[in-house]
Amino acid sequence: MRLQFERRGHSTILSQSRFTLPLQVLTPLVLEDGTAYLMLLNPTGGVLGGDQLFTEIVLEKETHVCLTTPSATRIYRTEEKPAVLETAIHVGEDSTLEYLPDHVIPHAGSALRQSLRVEMERGSRAIILDSFAAGRVARGERWNFSQIDSRTEVIACGKPAFLNRTFIDPAAQQPERLGLMEQFGYTACLSLFADGFEDWPAVAAAMHAELQNVPQIKGGVSLLARGGCVVRYLANSASGMTRTNKCLWDAARELVLRLPRFDHRKY
Repeated sequence: MRLQFERRGHSTILSQSRFTLPLQVLTPLVLEDGTAYLMLLNPTGGVLGGDQLFTEIVLEKETHVCLTTPSATRIYRTEEKPAVLETAIHVGEDSTLEYLPDHVIPHAGSALRQSLRVEMERGSRAIILDSFAAGRVARGERWNFSQIDSRTEVIACGKPAFLNRTFIDPAAQQPERLGLMEQFGYTACLSLFADGFEDWPAVAAAMHAELQNVPQIKGGVSLLARGGCVVRYLANSASGMTRTNKCLWDAARELVLRLPRFDHRKY
């Protein structure tokens, strides 16, 4: 899949769109502030071992794009090769990216290798969410997958701003051990970036306060060395994590993007 966005008057439009199934994109909606709100989807219902899916997204100068998915991404059992998901996003000068896909659900016996690389130019801003489940928790499948190898990299103005690597091999190290996931079955990481923004301690304190108001969630907030902060949290349920994602996203929009909250329903 390759998507490109450009500014037309007050609004951001999808100027180029090319994709091959099982990747697909719906027609974007334009919010009141001109943001392009777009859903990325896989109509096949999941990702199989051996699949290699690549997504490239380009935000041209002064655009604002909000990307999400209609539901969680399911990773199915594989006998040999892992499922591979690679995403590369370029955020142009003075542009804004909100990248908030639903969580990943690894089925028993599945293996996933995914990567997200975001390159940000001068004056750009971004809210990025990465989350996954321990498996099909409601079916009693906790940590029954083979492997998850997930990497998120953010480059701001040509310099590394954030690198997050998650590697889970349940057979080698049980994630339910004390000090790791323990009794929690869901984990998420929300990262915020804004070139030129300086009041990060206040943002971190506000995000920490938001976390304290959400029941059955454990998490914390860390400042980045170069223009940003990261919120990490654990949840006991998918619904609890989803509520927390929404709460923190809304707060990030107000604190960093200076934009109001909006309806998060899946259009």
